[in-house]
Amino acid sequence: MLLSITSLSKSFPGTRALDAVNFDLRAGEVHALLGENGAGKSTLIKCLTGAYRRDAGVIALNGTPIDPQSTVEAQDLGIGTVYQEVNLLPNLTVAQNLLFGREPRRLGLINTRAMRAEARAMLQRYGLDIDVDRDLGSYSVAIQQIVAIARAVALSGKVLILDEPTASLDAREVQMAFEVVRGLRAQGLGIVFVSHFLDQVFELSDRITVLRNGRHIVTADTAALDRVRLIEHMLGRALEDAVTGHGPGHGGGSARPGERPPMLSFRGMGRRGVIEPFDLSVAQGEVVGLAGLLGSGRTETAELLFGVRSAHGGTAQDRAGPIDISNPRAAIATGFGFAPEDRKTDGIVADLSIRENIVLGLQARRGWMRPIPRGEQNRLADDYIRRLDIRTSGREKRIGELSGGNQQKVILARWLAMNPRFLILDEPTRGIDVGAHAEILRLIRELVGSGMSLLVISSEIDELIAVSDRVIVLRDRQHVAELEGERISGETIMRAIADTTERRI
Repeated sequence: MLLSITSLSKSFPGTRALDAVNFDLRAGEVHALLGENGAGKSTLIKCLTGAYRRDAGVIALNGTPIDPQSTVEAQDLGIGTVYQEVNLLPNLTVAQNLLFGREPRRLGLINTRAMRAEARAMLQRYGLDIDVDRDLGSYSVAIQQIVAIARAVALSGKVLILDEPTASLDAREVQMAFEVVRGLRAQGLGIVFVSHFLDQVFELSDRITVLRNGRHIVTADTAALDRVRLIEHMLGRALEDAVTGHGPGHGGGSARPGERPPMLSFRGMGRRGVIEPFDLSVAQGEVVGLAGLLGSGRTETAELLFGVRSAHGGTAQDRAGPIDISNPRAAIATGFGFAPEDRKTDGIVADLSIRENIVLGLQARRGWMRPIPRGEQNRLADDYIRRLDIRTSGREKRIGELSGGNQQKVILARWLAMNPRFLILDEPTRGIDVGAHAEILRLIRELVGSGMSLLVISSEIDELIAVSDRVIVLRDRQHVAELEGERISGETIMRAIADTTERRI
């Protein structure tokens, strides 16, 4: 066995990221490492590459225990890593990037001619014939990834870890990268392939290992693993245990969702390399759920609709005609709100008070030359603290001192204070306790009952079943299925995620 990991454990304050995980890699294979957010993939890679010190367990390379103290030491041992975001220097030439830190020298000076020749020879092994004197940043992301792979292999040469290497590539570029990986496999390298694109995993990998909640779940030959069964391993639920009961019209109206006139319509919305063009309509008082594995395009869809990412074509309109959602300011002006998945980075301002966080959006919409009177701020904050049952000693408490669930409620209060007609919630219950989870779901039902329309993204299938009138299923950056009424069940959602024959209706 080229690489073996036995009983690897790693903990952080309050979190056990890896719990006695086993993993092995053969020479001349592509081994896919899969799992949702928090599964432990990144932690395992960082322990393997010396970025983290493991708490327990053994890592062996060619049968010899190793203990890399840094990424440089891991490279010296033969372990290289290429990430989704190319970690090279775009302002340097291709040759300089390939040989950075080990440039050929003559009389103490860099031998530029020899460096160019060596760089060309390195890339020719990958079938790449490019000008090595051009800046790396002038080439496509696919070319940059191949250059990064070539450098990693030259520095390591035994184990290559590819962490989401195709996330920013189009279909043609993916195949270009795959040809390079297949060539390395044929040379005897062991390759760990981390990806959220199941089609790519089944096309490229020889074996698959699934992690969930820091534990090893299964390792199996790719050819012997059924897609639905793989989804079950990743999500931690069996189809026979799925919730199947669902009543239509959870959004508050008596009409079925398809019978309500659309309040908002999006046609041909998409962005190259991010999400394939899609159509979506939303009725007043309707909850549309987005389901799919991590990396399927759920968050990208939300960011497109809120103007965080600009669309490459498509139209958006309401009942009065076209609307502008080209950027978040325009989306807010047309009555949209967006509570992002990463509340700590993209949602809260940790050093500001609860009051300041609640009025932040309303103040931005009014403009900073028209400050909201302090008395009105206090009234708004107290009102939402009471309505949403935000557990705090007072409105002036720093939001960073609140629990995750209460932080999420403050973000919701910020948008409710602006009275949006369309609210996008990306993983609204992630990382919060059971009580807060139930309160958020209750609040969603209350909002749609008052006529607000919602787009809810969740990794929790039961959560989507509980609140959604319709569920859009995404896979590999495409909207592939639309379910409503009695078709919304755990089984149909999971089969749509896994089954390439299920297409959007």
